[in-house]
Amino acid sequence: MKFDAALPPIQLKDIPAIAKAAEEIGFASLWTSETQHDPFLPCTLIAEHTAQMQMGTAIAVSFARSPATIAYTAWDLAAQSNGRFILGLGTQVKAHIERRFGMPWPESVTGKLREQIQVMRALWDCWQNDTKLNFRGEYYKITLMSPFFKPGPLPSLPSPKGEGLGVRSIPIYIAGVNTGLAKLAGEICEGFHAHPFNSPRYLSEVMLPAIEEGAKKTNRKREDVMVSVTAFVATSPEEENFARAQLSFYASTPSYRAVMDFHGWGEAAEKLSAHAAKGEWTEMPMLITDEMLNEFCLVTSPEKLASGLKKRYDGIADRLTLYSPFVPGERDEFWRELNKSFNG
Repeated sequence: MKFDAALPPIQLKDIPAIAKAAEEIGFASLWTSETQHDPFLPCTLIAEHTAQMQMGTAIAVSFARSPATIAYTAWDLAAQSNGRFILGLGTQVKAHIERRFGMPWPESVTGKLREQIQVMRALWDCWQNDTKLNFRGEYYKITLMSPFFKPGPLPSLPSPKGEGLGVRSIPIYIAGVNTGLAKLAGEICEGFHAHPFNSPRYLSEVMLPAIEEGAKKTNRKREDVMVSVTAFVATSPEEENFARAQLSFYASTPSYRAVMDFHGWGEAAEKLSAHAAKGEWTEMPMLITDEMLNEFCLVTSPEKLASGLKKRYDGIADRLTLYSPFVPGERDEFWRELNKSFNG
């Protein structure tokens, strides 16, 4: 199990120092997110200021972009980082796509995301192997690629599965809460980003079987898909309060209702949604019971955190990231000891 770190939402000028510190401490990858800043720009600086550590998006909002623009960006980052870049994509929810990004929401979420991935791989195949570009689907018709716009092949970069160069040289992870996207990841992707609103039971009993079901469609196995899990942990009362607040926000989201329903907490989720609709944010954490907290968050001591994480996610996660971002100068010794214990 690889131990990764999340980049906090910061300005670009601060990223080189964080990247260097993250690699020195020993994280396997540094993940960016699309919340307050662009998710791709930090990766150029992470690649420039590290030598071994991977970097990737967890996630970039796919429906806010053309698959061609994503393909160009990922191609450049793969070249700059000597194959260390991982392209992580998420669909976001309808309200954000329509009202925050001003883009249309598709009739089929999995259908459009599938086509986006197919378009990107068609472009990469064209650039790498000089194949004819001719993608025609329900959402995209991509058929034009003159020499002036071709970036040319990547140098000899290692593939994550030893398949050599070509369309699989840039690993694609997709994110999701529900089974549809988990199945799609199993069918055509190299990895799956489990949404932070998860529990070990939900992942092992719902999401992993869905990934395996998708994998069987293309004669693959569950092991062919790297499952990246972001975990809530609490080693102090302050962290417990933070976890309750974040979990109450996620549990209020209607499209994430399946997680609460799985555990028999659908009624609590409805109450949380009602509070959220009224902007009653301070009332929401009180609805997250101790039972819910322990289901969605590892509550332990700092000394037992590494062993607790490995036990909790053994057989579930191939990569693990704490929900709390890595910030140099804050708890450096904690992060160093956690890495040492986790990888020891």
